[in-house]
Amino acid sequence: MAEADVIAALATASGRSAVGIIRLSGPDLIPFMIGLLGRQIPPRHAVLTDFLDAGREAVDSGLALFFPRPHSYTGEDVLELQAHGGPAVLQLLLRRCVNLGARLAQPGEFTRRAFLNDKMDLAQAESVADLIEAGSEAAARAAVRSLKGELSSEVRALTSELVTLRTWVEASIDFPDEDVDPGDQEKWRESLETLRQDIERIKRTAASGNLLRDGIEVALVGRPNVGKSSLLNRLAGEELAIVTPIPGTTRDTVKGEFLFQGVTIRLTDTAGLRDARDAVERIGIERTWRAARASDVALLVIDATTGRTAEDEMIGRELSPGAKRISVFNKIDLSGVAPGRRRGEGGLEVQVSALTGAGIDFLRRAIFDEVAPEGLDLEGVFLARERHIDALSRAAGHLERGSEHLARLEVFAEDLRLAQRDLSEITGEVSADDLLGEIFSRFCIGK
Repeated sequence: MAEADVIAALATASGRSAVGIIRLSGPDLIPFMIGLLGRQIPPRHAVLTDFLDAGREAVDSGLALFFPRPHSYTGEDVLELQAHGGPAVLQLLLRRCVNLGARLAQPGEFTRRAFLNDKMDLAQAESVADLIEAGSEAAARAAVRSLKGELSSEVRALTSELVTLRTWVEASIDFPDEDVDPGDQEKWRESLETLRQDIERIKRTAASGNLLRDGIEVALVGRPNVGKSSLLNRLAGEELAIVTPIPGTTRDTVKGEFLFQGVTIRLTDTAGLRDARDAVERIGIERTWRAARASDVALLVIDATTGRTAEDEMIGRELSPGAKRISVFNKIDLSGVAPGRRRGEGGLEVQVSALTGAGIDFLRRAIFDEVAPEGLDLEGVFLARERHIDALSRAAGHLERGSEHLARLEVFAEDLRLAQRDLSEITGEVSADDLLGEIFSRFCIGK
């Protein structure tokens, strides 16, 4: 399904760099090649050449590579110009491409064309963006597994089993004079159960991968001067927040992050919660509550030298009832309490000293354990999107309903058809144009 026009884009990050790449894709790039290089170059060979303007003067010199269709990333002719990475030079080259008849590519348009030309399925295309945005080595490896088609292979295996089951059911409908053997119905029920179990297994694996991609959002909340900023600095391993003994020093949110077992844990230090003394502090406190309610885990930081106070209890009650939280008793270097973690009446409690670092490893582990699925194994996981998990859940729901309709073959067959349709949405065999627009609009330009 080749597109009629030629697209061009800067495929490397904006700004100065040693090398910048201009990428073109379209049905016939020979005229562009001659206009830009003054000649044709052989396929799949890096050629050192001048890049020419409209007056045949050299704009720059660098490497050019030509990948003729269909053996290219997009399935169309692809031409890459590897120039020096100065913004002015790259803009001149990009403008020259447009003058020759190309148009500027939209976000994700190269990968969208690869999908439309059957170079990859939709789940693989989405993993390209995940790989670019991966924040850790583990997340990058999981994205590569999806790009290589591990999620797609799992889904296609499910679809194949479903098609086999549909074949038997449809045959029974086509030959109504033949009574359905009760033994066949039992086999169908067993097949449904196997399919549901496989779907649940894939969902668990996907949930583990999503943790790698999305990370964990953590908000530090509490009264002024309980050590939230010091705790942020200690967890992040760098001095990000200003620390003073003056209550109310933190007026706005401060961000930091660290990696734990390949998962990015993002921290938000917030303003101390108390009756606001001025308009600026009031705005900071409003942002504190927003950050706390948007987080995966809220750390309620408590001064260990005073213990849990009525104000701490009030703050705890104001947090979302279903939200995960950890009570962090800071300043144990002053209270004499040993570092550790335990389950108390108020939930999980961790004793730490942001000053000395005592108990910080307990806290890092506690944050991870509160969000990570039980028995999480990040080896071999692949990344999946929320829409993938939603499609799997809908397919499982149709299979569940199908198990109730075994005696009503037409209804049972329809349940199976709907389940297959839901699975096909994951790889893009069934997809709406508005869905494709939503997916590829999130890509960077040039990919």
